[in-house]
Amino acid sequence: MEEKRNLILCGFMGCGKSTVGPLLARMSSRRFVDMDSYIESQAGKSVSAIFAEEGETHFRALEKEACEALSHEQGLVIASGGGTLIQKGNDEILRRTGVIVLLDVPFDTLLERLKEDTSRPLLQKPERGAVIQSLLAERLPIYRAVSDYAIPAQESPEAVARRILAVLGEAPRTC
Repeated sequence: MEEKRNLILCGFMGCGKSTVGPLLARMSSRRFVDMDSYIESQAGKSVSAIFAEEGETHFRALEKEACEALSHEQGLVIASGGGTLIQKGNDEILRRTGVIVLLDVPFDTLLERLKEDTSRPLLQKPERGAVIQSLLAERLPIYRAVSDYAIPAQESPEAVARRILAVLGEAPRTC
């Protein structure tokens, strides 16, 4: 069987990585890996617990370890965490066996998608909108710089997955 390059989805929290990822994996005959879930299984605790008990610096070290481990595999669709590719060097590690695709979503859409979310440690602050706006302003230029492709991700998850495959020149597998 032919080995397939990994597809790494990046973008701000709420852009659809964990929703589009499984569909993209199915359509491309790849295996889906959610990086946060991968880290949770390795650490034996939730991302929120890691942040609360050991801090963001420790979590980012676990993220780098996950990038290293996953870069040794092929045929994956990886939903990176919102901060994964902000950390210097993680893009180079993942690019060894993959291509990085930014799911690009405007601020207003992110705000709507994240308004009831209580699972993201960085958003558990007053003035959620201001926090999102500030983080997005900081992160979006980096996402764009490290990505091989930027895909508008406001359509249905299926349409976004099909658009990614079209840009990569791959035909979707019928499911």
